[in-house]
Amino acid sequence: MTRLWLSTLALALVATSIHAQDVRYSDQPPPPPPGAPGPVGPGPDDNAHYGWADVLRADPVQGIVRTTVPQQQCYNQQVVQHDPGNSGVGTVLGAVVGGVLGSTIGKGDGRVAATVGGAVVGGAVGNHVSDHGGDYSTTQTNCQQVNTVSDQRRIIGYDVEYRYRGEVYTSRLNYDPGERLRVRVQVQPAD
Repeated sequence: MTRLWLSTLALALVATSIHAQDVRYSDQPPPPPPGAPGPVGPGPDDNAHYGWADVLRADPVQGIVRTTVPQQQCYNQQVVQHDPGNSGVGTVLGAVVGGVLGSTIGKGDGRVAATVGGAVVGGAVGNHVSDHGGDYSTTQTNCQQVNTVSDQRRIIGYDVEYRYRGEVYTSRLNYDPGERLRVRVQVQPAD
């Protein structure tokens, strides 16, 4: 059974290879290479046909292309900042600690007065001890976007010299045609 399948497969490969042909050398026009313009002009009944020309040389044509590239430019800057401090937290914490200490010192009705007095004195001390802020210097990084313009030399086309039926022609193409170039030949009466 496998021999039958292998024989059929081999026969199919041989048959397809016999009928295969290179489209580059056929009389029918193949599709143009990528990036190349397609045929321009009237339809198929315009006394035009396609042929192949031998490329004698293809010289790259270079031009200057200007590109704009956005870049981020950063720099460090010294800045002075003001810290408002932490006096509210120090006052509250001092009042709580002073109130607790005052309540342990006093006895009877004096305990309430000692608690209030301890809270007032503790709040004043906490406010004085806490950080009152101030000015300090720091480094800040500032960034901005700038456009950098660069000129680059690039290939913008090819000057192609080719021979078709003994005559030599020159054209500028936007692609390198390789060794052969498809040409469209159109015959019109001379007036």
